[in-house]
Amino acid sequence: MKEKEDKENSRLALCPDLQIFPQLRPNLLLKVMGIYLSSPKTEKFSEDGGNDRVKYGLSSMQGWRATMEDAHAAIPDLDTSTSFFGVYDGHGGKVVAKFCAKYLHQQVLKHEAYLHGDIGTSVQKAFFRMDEMMRGQRGWRELAALGDKLNKFTGMIEGLIWSPKNGDGNNHVDDWAFEEGPHSDFSGPTSGCTACVAILRENQLIVSNAGDSRCVISRKGQAYNLSRDHKPDLEVERERILKAGGFIHAGRVNGSLNLARAIGDMEFKQNKFLPAEKQVVTANPDINTVELCDDDDFIVLACDGIWDCMSSQQLVDFIHEQLKSESKLSAVCERVLDRCLAPSTAGGEGCDNMTMILVQFKKPFQSGASLVEELPAPSEAANTETIPAESGSSS
Repeated sequence: MKEKEDKENSRLALCPDLQIFPQLRPNLLLKVMGIYLSSPKTEKFSEDGGNDRVKYGLSSMQGWRATMEDAHAAIPDLDTSTSFFGVYDGHGGKVVAKFCAKYLHQQVLKHEAYLHGDIGTSVQKAFFRMDEMMRGQRGWRELAALGDKLNKFTGMIEGLIWSPKNGDGNNHVDDWAFEEGPHSDFSGPTSGCTACVAILRENQLIVSNAGDSRCVISRKGQAYNLSRDHKPDLEVERERILKAGGFIHAGRVNGSLNLARAIGDMEFKQNKFLPAEKQVVTANPDINTVELCDDDDFIVLACDGIWDCMSSQQLVDFIHEQLKSESKLSAVCERVLDRCLAPSTAGGEGCDNMTMILVQFKKPFQSGASLVEELPAPSEAANTETIPAESGSSS
């Protein structure tokens, strides 16, 4: 009987109706969010790497959730002087997170602004580019290749289970040419993902975020948020949502999505009279540029499965304690995941997918860096200071 129940839960978790019938999404999404396994999947995907500038470790775990929808990219050598790290937390399916893990860093490299040293502009354009690339026949075909099952009648992706892997190489050349086909009018996936990206070049750290994944830096043991959680109730998010014709109910956009910014989720981006940054839900990231100094210990990028269980300062304290006896950074990440995993699904916290990247800086930086502006305050739940930044949010 128990085995039959687990199979039914897994079937429901795939829930293709969320993709085929977006109008059912508010109720179904809330239902799917509550589906858990009878016991957690604690197997972890872990990885270590680095170069002469950085050392990193990462780990991810499915946990209690019926599917694994997180993805990540860790590319210490985006080019000869630049490192790229990103976490992508999927919702409604894994395919958009997987798409971003494969393509977002490639698009950062390709933009003209990147060649002129303007990483902030290039990464912002890359976030928007993800939505553009997932449309039309070519987008449909790419999503189908990344997914496990395709509904031939609607062209929407169904049941997605994918174990996260390191982001694909950055030397793939593709101009994403327009394709004719039966799905040329495909408007993109109704599933989506958060994106939190950190790019390191020399003593500059550029953090770009859309959604509620988070990047935190430890400076002399003090945690500073380098991103803010984009929840619908934040004033700047609420104002945009309402102006675009949306509404907020029970803390969710249109009663469905508990994020105000995300890549994908194309059903919230259909107002043809508004630019991408002013849609009900937007992929427009906050950009925060920080000049690193000798006081900086490490950065952490993690999905909300971690932040639901630990504050930014609690996580920084825990990592510092673990580093006293453990030099392998992926092992430290694994200990964080184990600490956050709930013993049961009764409380809800500690039951989500979990992904974390820990990055240490190798080269010493000039101390006394001049930091002049501040990122807009994060959500109250963060309970952590926000580091002054060289350039603020691009809201």
